[in-house]
Amino acid sequence: MQDGRTIERRRNGSGLEDFAHWAATLVVVRGGAEGSEHELARRRVVVGRGPGVDLAFSDPEMSQQHAAIEFEHGVFRVVDLGSTNGVCVNGERVEERELEHGDRIVLGMHVFRVLIEKRDAMPRVYVLSES
Repeated sequence: MQDGRTIERRRNGSGLEDFAHWAATLVVVRGGAEGSEHELARRRVVVGRGPGVDLAFSDPEMSQQHAAIEFEHGVFRVVDLGSTNGVCVNGERVEERELEHGDRIVLGMHVFRVLIEKRDAMPRVYVLSES
């Protein structure tokens, strides 16, 4: 609408909101190591009991590659990777679901809370000389 008061929001040239503007963390609520936090530092993080996952947990009810948490088009989402026991978000079994701050995710016997925050400023980058 061109009423002089409406601002058109544009994403960057790739059509994707920049991942660096977001911070996401998985906090273990139940299943072992309660209270531990795992920063989601990449656009795609695979969770399971391993091998070949980014976040491995010792959980006999978790598949080797249980789920992925992905950042795409400005949102985080969880995707079931064909696990045996499924993925639940806020008590509902899902194949794929967009995540919001505070959502409760169940993978095997582990329960997580996802913390999603928009960063006000870009992370600082320091260049240090070797001298």
